[in-house]
Amino acid sequence: MTTKEESTNKLIEQALTATTIAVIGCSTSPGKPAHDVPAYLIKHGYDIIPINPFAKQIFDTTAYDSLSAVPDDYTIDVINVFRPSEEVANIVESVIERHTQVGDSEIIWLQRGIRDNAAASKASKTGIDVVQDRCLKVAHEAHTKTDSDALG
Repeated sequence: MTTKEESTNKLIEQALTATTIAVIGCSTSPGKPAHDVPAYLIKHGYDIIPINPFAKQIFDTTAYDSLSAVPDDYTIDVINVFRPSEEVANIVESVIERHTQVGDSEIIWLQRGIRDNAAASKASKTGIDVVQDRCLKVAHEAHTKTDSDALG
């Protein structure tokens, strides 16, 4: 029997094997976590799809107004959310819609301080895993450190 912690750790490892991450609430402002975390992920080989209705481009990449505006021919592995908890329910609805129509978007990652248990439960019932209240950069750093420790 696996504990909730073990399940979460497996989910985090699965998320870190992603190649394409859509970042809802991606910021154009260096120094903000919603900019610096995706910038870090780009440096570590991830493809980032910025979602910000107030930007045309972020990281020299087209920024989309919403998840529904991202073309279906992109395969999104993880949806990383930098929006207030109050917005999570609507975001989850858009992820479920994309997941149903396109078949991708299997993990929603809510950054540190962001949580909505009811929305997470709804996502889980449709086959979408959810990580809540954790920083993707911190998880990547810990995972990378663990991998390098294992190598010697």
